[in-house]
Amino acid sequence: MQHFVLGTAGHVDHGKTSLIKALTGVDTDRLKEEKERGITIELGFASLTLPSGPTLGIVDVPGHEKFIKHMVAGAAGIDLVLMVIAADEGVMPQTKEHLQICSLLGITTGLVALTKIDLVEQDWLELVRSEISDYLTGTFLAGAPIIAVSAVKETGVRELLAEIDRVAAQLSEKTDDGIFRLPVDRIFTMKGFGTVVTGTLISDRIRTGEDISILPEGTAARIRGLQVHNEPVEEAFSGQRTAVNLQGVEKSTLERGDVLVRPQTVWPTQRLDVFFEYLSSNSRKLKNRALVRLHTGTTEIMTRIILLDADELAPGEKSFAQLILADEDVVVAGDHFVLRSYSPVTTIGGGRILDPLPVKHKRHQEKVLDDLRTLQNGALPERLTVLLERAGWNGANARMLAFRAGVHVKKVRDTLEKLFSSRQAILLAGEDALSLSARLFGQLEEMLTSSLKAYHRNNPLMEGISKEELKAALPAAVSAKLFNMVLAGLTKKGAVAGDKDSVRLATHAVQLAGEEDELRQSIASTYAQAGLAPPSLTEVINGFSDGKAKAQNIVKLMLKEGELIKINEDLCFARGVLEKLREDYRAQLLRDGQATPATFKDLTGLSRKYIIPLMEYFDLSKLTVRVGDHRILREKR
Repeated sequence: MQHFVLGTAGHVDHGKTSLIKALTGVDTDRLKEEKERGITIELGFASLTLPSGPTLGIVDVPGHEKFIKHMVAGAAGIDLVLMVIAADEGVMPQTKEHLQICSLLGITTGLVALTKIDLVEQDWLELVRSEISDYLTGTFLAGAPIIAVSAVKETGVRELLAEIDRVAAQLSEKTDDGIFRLPVDRIFTMKGFGTVVTGTLISDRIRTGEDISILPEGTAARIRGLQVHNEPVEEAFSGQRTAVNLQGVEKSTLERGDVLVRPQTVWPTQRLDVFFEYLSSNSRKLKNRALVRLHTGTTEIMTRIILLDADELAPGEKSFAQLILADEDVVVAGDHFVLRSYSPVTTIGGGRILDPLPVKHKRHQEKVLDDLRTLQNGALPERLTVLLERAGWNGANARMLAFRAGVHVKKVRDTLEKLFSSRQAILLAGEDALSLSARLFGQLEEMLTSSLKAYHRNNPLMEGISKEELKAALPAAVSAKLFNMVLAGLTKKGAVAGDKDSVRLATHAVQLAGEEDELRQSIASTYAQAGLAPPSLTEVINGFSDGKAKAQNIVKLMLKEGELIKINEDLCFARGVLEKLREDYRAQLLRDGQATPATFKDLTGLSRKYIIPLMEYFDLSKLTVRVGDHRILREKR
C-alpha cells in the first residue's frame, strides 16, 4: 500500500488553511494567536481520504515570510506539493520562495490551486492563470494542473480532490531500503498516555514495542503506541504522518528538530560534505566561509559554508562544499537541505548531503573532489570503497557505512560480501565485523615491509625486530588485531618470517663480514680459551671499549644461533665446552649414582662461583633432578 504526504505551499493569506478545511473538514490553525491574527504560524496537520481509497497525510505550512523556517520543517517530508495561489494577487514573494524550497528539497510532483476565484472576474482569472503558467515554466511544476477553487463557496473543491487523487496515483511507491528516522515537528502530552511526538516517517518502518534513541541527545525510549491518521496501528511505514507515544521520556526533554532513530544506526554530526546549488535568483556572489542558516528535517542551525572547489559562487553556480555547524544535526547521506542567508534572511540555495561524518578537508584537493564526485554519482560499491578509505585504519562496521551511504544496512552487507570476494575490501574478524579499505590494507603491508627493511639496514647484526617495536612504528590508529592480521598475511605470502616475539623479512640473514666477523671470532676465542671458567658477560663486552654496542649485538646473535649458551644473566659458555662437561657429568652420575657440589668440584676443579650456576643449569636442561642435597640423573629417577 502506498503512503504519501501532501504539503501546502504559497504566500501568506492565499487561503491554504481554508482550502485544507474545505477538503478535509479540519481547521489546521489550532493556536489562539493563529485565530486572532488570521494567519498560520505553526505547522498544521490533517488527513485526506481520496476518492480511490488511499488516505494522504496533509501538512499545512505557514505562508508568512517570518515563519519560513516552519515552512521548511513541514516541507521536509512531503511527497507532493499543493501550491496555493490567490486569484486576486497572483504570484507573490513567498510563492516564489516556497517553490524554490520545494525544489531544493527534492520534491518533483505537485499541482496548483488557484484560490479565491469568487473575488475576481472571469477575464482576470484567465489572466492570472496565464501568468502562473508562464512563471512555472522551467520548474518542477511546469505543466502541472491549475485548478480554480473557492473555499468559501466550495467551488471547484471536488475537481481539486479528483486531481489530487490522479496525481497521487502517479507517485512511485516509497522503498523501505533507507534508515528509520522520524524528525519531530510537534510534541505534546496526552492524559493517560504521556509524551507524544509527531512527524513524517522518512524511511523504513517502525513497530510498537521497539526501543529507539532520540538524537542528538541520545535519550533512550520505547514506543508505547503508534497512530496514523488518528487510528492506532501496530506498524508505521515510510511516508506516513505518524504520532508516536513514547515511554520513558518527558515532554520537557524534547524539542522540534529531535529525530527518532533506532539505536546505533545514526550519529549526530557538526560537519557535512555536500553538493550545493546557489540559486540564480540571488543578487550577489557567495563568498567562501559565508555564515548561513542550514535547514534539514525540522531543524535550523547556524552554519559556515566552506567552498571546496571555488573561492566564490556566482548566482546559478554549483559547488562541492563542507558545512561546519554551530550545533549537532541528525541527517544521513542523500538527505536534501536548504540554506538561507544570515541577514537579510532569504533562501539562497540548497542541495544534497554526500557524507554526514567527514573529516576536515583542504580546499582545491583533486583527490577530495574525485571522492565527492563518486559519493554523488557512483554505484554503491564505489561509494562504499570511498567511505572505507575515509574511515581510515579504524575501519567501519556495516551500520556506520549504511549511515554514511544513506541506504539500509542489508544492502550494505550484501555489497560488502561482493567487495570481500573480489578483495576490494577486507573483513576484520571480531564481534563488530569491521571492514577496511583494501587499498589501506595494502598500504599497511608496504609500511610494515619498509619498516623491516629500514630496521635490517640500521641493525645488520640483529636477526629481527620485536613485534612490539615494529607496531610502535605504525600509526597509532592501527589496532593490534589489524597489525597481527597484516603480519599473518605477509607471513602466508612468504614475505616475512619470525617467531612468537620477533619478526624479520624472510630474505634477511645476518651476514658478518670485515670488522663484525673479526669481532665475532674474538668473542668466540675468548670463551673457547676460558673453558669452564669464562669471564662475566659484562667483562667480555667491556673488553671491546671501541665497539661495546657491536659486541653486545654479536653476543646476542651468537646466543640466538647457539654458539654461546647463557646459564644466567652474566654467565655464558662456549657451546662445545658446555657439551663436553655435560657428557663428563653424565658419566660421573652413571658411575657414582649421584652428585654433590663437592663431587662436581672434583670433576671440574671449579670454584663455587661456577659450580652452583652450572649444576642449576643442568637441572633446568633436564639432565639432572635435585633430591635433597644431591643430584641424580633424571632418566634414572
